[in-house]
Amino acid sequence: MRLSGLEYMRAMVAGEIGAPPPIGATMGMSIPTELDYGYVTFEAEPGDFLLNPMGSVHGGFAATLLDSALGVAVHTSLDAGLGFTTAELKVNYTRAIKPNAGRLRAEGRLIHRGRQMATAEGRLVGIEDDKLYAHGTATCFIFPLRPQG
Repeated sequence: MRLSGLEYMRAMVAGEIGAPPPIGATMGMSIPTELDYGYVTFEAEPGDFLLNPMGSVHGGFAATLLDSALGVAVHTSLDAGLGFTTAELKVNYTRAIKPNAGRLRAEGRLIHRGRQMATAEGRLVGIEDDKLYAHGTATCFIFPLRPQG
């Protein structure tokens, strides 16, 4: 069964195919809370296990959430038989994420989809305080998937 990127993501969210990728559990991410062509949101809550030596949440947490949201936004635009990989990720941090920041929402939105490249932008916002913690952009390579088997 060959699915488009959006069909695949919807089937995963519905529990119809495979488990969500392990990175979600590692980072405490939800399955997508909103999902449409070129748009996705995830939620995650930072914890003490993500602290850097200065007592704030490591920047890699925000970068991973944004990379995931931006990548899925691109993924939802792909036809069956196509894959993608992040070629460039740019993250702008606007404030430190404290371990008690509460739940955060990562939003990804497709900006451009070409034949071989796509771009997306996203934001990481506090659900309770509506503060912007980070925003970023990604450029993704699009490529044909090799048949499995």
